Amino acid sequence: MNTVELNDIVVNYRQRGSGPPVVLLHGLAEDRRSWEAVSAHLGEFTVYALDLRGHGRTTPGQGAGTLSQLGDDLAAFLSKVTGPAAVVGYSLGGSIGLKAATDPRTLIGHLIVAATSSVVGTAAAEFFAGRIAQLEASDWDGFAAGLRDDTARQVVTAVDVDKLASRRMDAVGDGRGYINAARAMIGIRSEPLNPLLAQIRVPVDVIGAEFDVFCPRRASEIIVDSVNGCRYHEVAGSGHLLSVDQPDAYGKLIARLLHERDTA
Repeated sequence: MNTVELNDIVVNYRQRGSGPPVVLLHGLAEDRRSWEAVSAHLGEFTVYALDLRGHGRTTPGQGAGTLSQLGDDLAAFLSKVTGPAAVVGYSLGGSIGLKAATDPRTLIGHLIVAATSSVVGTAAAEFFAGRIAQLEASDWDGFAAGLRDDTARQVVTAVDVDKLASRRMDAVGDGRGYINAARAMIGIRSEPLNPLLAQIRVPVDVIGAEFDVFCPRRASEIIVDSVNGCRYHEVAGSGHLLSVDQPDAYGKLIARLLHERDTA
């Protein structure tokens, strides 16, 4: 395990392998551990799996509740640790990657976003607000029950939902990182990323999940239609939690996409 001081936080990350650098950004209520099964397919790359601000073992700092701040965290990591690198972002991590890629000075060389949205609707914003309210009220029992229900809706294969939800609760920690990131996602209700996507000049691939009820196909299509040269790929037999439902298919697809862009 490694740490690096960036901006106002200490970022915890795991570095594995050798080859071209790839940075992995997890989703809300997750941490670097969510990439373990996927990373097994990325042996030809130097893989950096981060704990995002306030998740896992990364400190929360002074959260601004914006994607801009989370994108700046990513930019600082690329600048200080990896240099130019491919970035793979899942859900929240994908939204962060999109925001960071709109900067013309970005060090992102190739961006892969999975189960990602560039805008959230009213229902999603209310969902995030409800979870924030529970944490701010220290209603840990209510939050844990809700997270367990959310987790069950994000998978379609037979998994131990209680064990998975427990790991996600551990990633949430004291809740400050979750609150900060959830506020950032609420922010793209009123200020969607959509108008900014045309500014992206790096190669982008979008991965969707066949049975994703949290981030349906339309969310992917918006990104594909807005980013020049963007490509869409789908993982069959998976809900929103691709790394749980179909880790091998998901990992192999990411490896293939990285190789294609690396050798293009």
